[in-house]
Amino acid sequence: MKVLLIGSGAREHALAQKISQSPQLKKLYAAPGNSGISQLAECLEIKADNIQELLAFAKKESIDLTIVGPEAPLVAGIVDAFEAEGLKIFGPNQKAARLEGSKVFSKLKMEKYGIPTAPFDVFSHIDEAKRYVIEADLPIVIKADGLAQGKGVKICDTSQEAVTALTEMMSGESFGDAGKTVVIERKMEGEELSILALTDGEKIIPLATSQDHKRAYDNDRGPNTGGMGAYSPCPLVSDEKFREIIDLAIKPMVQGMAKEGIPYRGLLYAGIMLTKDAGPIVLEYNCRFGDPEAEVVLPRLKSDLLPVLYQIACGKLETETLEWHDQACIAIVMASGGYPGHYDTNFEIRGIESVSSQENIFIFHAGTVKGSGGEFRTSGGRVLAVSALGENLRAAHDRAYQFISKIHFNDCFYRRDIGRRALEVFR
Repeated sequence: MKVLLIGSGAREHALAQKISQSPQLKKLYAAPGNSGISQLAECLEIKADNIQELLAFAKKESIDLTIVGPEAPLVAGIVDAFEAEGLKIFGPNQKAARLEGSKVFSKLKMEKYGIPTAPFDVFSHIDEAKRYVIEADLPIVIKADGLAQGKGVKICDTSQEAVTALTEMMSGESFGDAGKTVVIERKMEGEELSILALTDGEKIIPLATSQDHKRAYDNDRGPNTGGMGAYSPCPLVSDEKFREIIDLAIKPMVQGMAKEGIPYRGLLYAGIMLTKDAGPIVLEYNCRFGDPEAEVVLPRLKSDLLPVLYQIACGKLETETLEWHDQACIAIVMASGGYPGHYDTNFEIRGIESVSSQENIFIFHAGTVKGSGGEFRTSGGRVLAVSALGENLRAAHDRAYQFISKIHFNDCFYRRDIGRRALEVFR
């Protein structure tokens, strides 16, 4: 099978690694890929949002399956464009991808299908929004309606913080048109859980549980990011509670959209908060593999992923269950100083080679390029995700931190508490 993988981050690197293990793979292309993915695939100089060039390449090379990693091409309608030409592609179509492309759309669907979520209001006029937050019970969460690369969420403890966030978002200063409309909701307290499930619009196959760490700094301080680390499995939920959450958050959305004539085919991601008083509630939906969740879930997957993705692209999921390794996995993101704000790039990364040769250690590239001397250099905010498998969470945690300490680049930082809460609860 000839496969085209779209995207350039650590999520796509994790997908490339898993796909490259499939005996059904004949040739793997990546557009645009990155310097880590280039070791597994032929990388193309086509950007992930250039739908027409991607389509032309897939037709010319008779690509059997295209796999879309990031959300932007999905929201822009890449699946519709490929399917119109008779090409198989994994991911939801444009209408279904609005679950991630519009926070307002997503919240209204949750409300319609009876899916528990935080109480919310929607605002498109900045003065009305400011009046609301000045009188609101705090703390609150303000979310940009459109895509904001995982950074369009502001947790506000004071009215002044809320007014500042609204000014940045709704003026277009921070996120352009994506922030012109906002969702304002009550801040809920609890542990977060990431639920990923494969679906053909009817059948659902959940993936292993994981927990992401969104805030930039230790002890969940600092601004929200695209994700600073994750671990899998998440011991905060039992198998029985996990099945309940699937029935609560995944099945109603898949079934509801199917009834509306918007079948959801692809990977559906539900961000869950486990609250003490209200039980599990849905924070958000994403329409693709999580990042960094993919970097801890996929290394634990024993089954061949490629035929499953192809079945979904064909509209009929025939696989019943997936097999998983017993080991736990922890991923730690190494970021450029200043991320998620301004940061400098083009620093040499040292130590990758010695670490990547270790068994059950995976270095997934996110923001890297090859320098003129063949060395890896930084090119983004999130630079690497270092993942480690271990017989349990403690072993995975210790191995990940042991080896990440051997990798260096100027002004790098990473959280030193990934998975700590789970380890404290389940010693």
